[in-house]
Amino acid sequence: MNLLTLLLISGIILLIAYFTYGRFLERQMKVDPNRKTPANELYDGVDYVPAKKPVLLGHHFATIAGGGPIVGPITAAFFGWLPAVLWILIGSIFIGGVHDYTSLQASVRHKAKSIGEIIREYIGKRGQVLFLIFSIATLILIVGVFIILVANTFVAVPEAATASVLFIGVALVFGFIINQIRLSLPAASILGVIAMLASVWVGISFPLELSAVTWSIILLIYAYIASTLPVWVLLQPRDYLNAFLLYGMIAGATLGIIIAAPTIQLPAYTGFNHETLGFLFPILFITIACGAISGFHSLVSSGTTAKQLDNERNGKFIAYGSMLLEAFLAIIAIGAVAYLTQADFAARMTELGGPIGTFSAGIGYFMSHWGIDLTIATTFTALTASAFLLTTLDSATRLMRYAIQELGEEHIPAVKNNHVATIAGLIGAGALALSGTWERVWPLFGSANQMLGALALLAVSVWLIKIGAKAYYVVIPMFFMFVVTVSALGVLMYNNFILKNWLLFGSGLVLFVLCIFLGIEGWRSIGKRTKVS
Repeated sequence: MNLLTLLLISGIILLIAYFTYGRFLERQMKVDPNRKTPANELYDGVDYVPAKKPVLLGHHFATIAGGGPIVGPITAAFFGWLPAVLWILIGSIFIGGVHDYTSLQASVRHKAKSIGEIIREYIGKRGQVLFLIFSIATLILIVGVFIILVANTFVAVPEAATASVLFIGVALVFGFIINQIRLSLPAASILGVIAMLASVWVGISFPLELSAVTWSIILLIYAYIASTLPVWVLLQPRDYLNAFLLYGMIAGATLGIIIAAPTIQLPAYTGFNHETLGFLFPILFITIACGAISGFHSLVSSGTTAKQLDNERNGKFIAYGSMLLEAFLAIIAIGAVAYLTQADFAARMTELGGPIGTFSAGIGYFMSHWGIDLTIATTFTALTASAFLLTTLDSATRLMRYAIQELGEEHIPAVKNNHVATIAGLIGAGALALSGTWERVWPLFGSANQMLGALALLAVSVWLIKIGAKAYYVVIPMFFMFVVTVSALGVLMYNNFILKNWLLFGSGLVLFVLCIFLGIEGWRSIGKRTKVS
């Protein structure tokens, strides 16, 4: 099968889903474009700031995309490309997209409150506490694993390290000229894109070579600074510019695939049991993670995006559209390795330090077919992947700060301070980043992340049922994700017990117990059937 055919079929399916199932979701959620959103009603200039539609799309997409749709699908390709592609398409349309979109609209209808606050309102205080503990544990895993991935990428491709550092400076300047000098968005965008391309050129000329440990420490400091700044200083402009990188990479990769027309050599299916990953069910679903559904998305939707949404009608484009676009990116990620044989794929994963290096080499190879130098194309792709990893890193740190403050504000006044709450979370993430490898942490991260998605779907389901609205399109995905992730956590606990990896075994056990209790709380709440307005 030709890779281009796979991309075309996938793109058409996702496009049809956006205009049909997306419209269905919009009707179910009773979107009202005339209803005032929290960004306008509660404007404070720091967190509640209405953003233009393309800017907010850039922020939301850049934040949720991260490295998940690259790392997960490439790793899952060891089962063969077909199971991964099927789950990405079905999962993103009927589960992940529903999760992201309904989380955003639920938050917007509750003054941009977090999913945790919504759980407290409809399930109870105990449910909120359990959810926040689960969220913080998951976010620590996310921050820790993304620090490892970024540090490994910078070590493997030092040109991308220089370009990424310069890109942060470009984003700061972009934010200043947009928000303080008030330069028009199109003019600033052109200048920003030129500066980003110049960063790639400087990176190739002056690669920055440091050890993984040094990069991990630098990244922890970066995450702390970035997550405590007002959103307009770095988060909004950097995410907006990141989107151009990704759009350019997707377009460049697609054009390269059209010209190269590579044949898929990777087997469609290699078997139900992989010697390293384990059984296809449930491991495939937690390995692909963000490419099909991610609980982290609900934290973004209800954490930062809901506070910047200018109009409810933009929600489908920003939340559902971003999830489908992320699914397309995940398909491209599979394509970046599908043209290799099974042996070449395994060898490249080892030689290039994991999925990000493998992805950069594959996309760089495709881009080289339309005339661009292979080194420049590979560096550009690595910069894009790194930029998205950094986006997830600092957004996850900001969300972790929100969750810690929400959990402790009543009993520990000190955590109301942004710096204290941020440092408290980064201590755990730093310990994880400096002690583990991504191969060991990723499955646990995937399980926790997917379970977080199931819990967010539970919160939305309870809300919809309590207000007397139809909820089957949320309830069915919720049950499926509970079954998958509880099974996966059980498998991972068993594996880590056998390997005597007590840190990961203990983390899995805590997450397993928390989600079981939360599921019970949610079930009890639904059973009460007390309607609210």
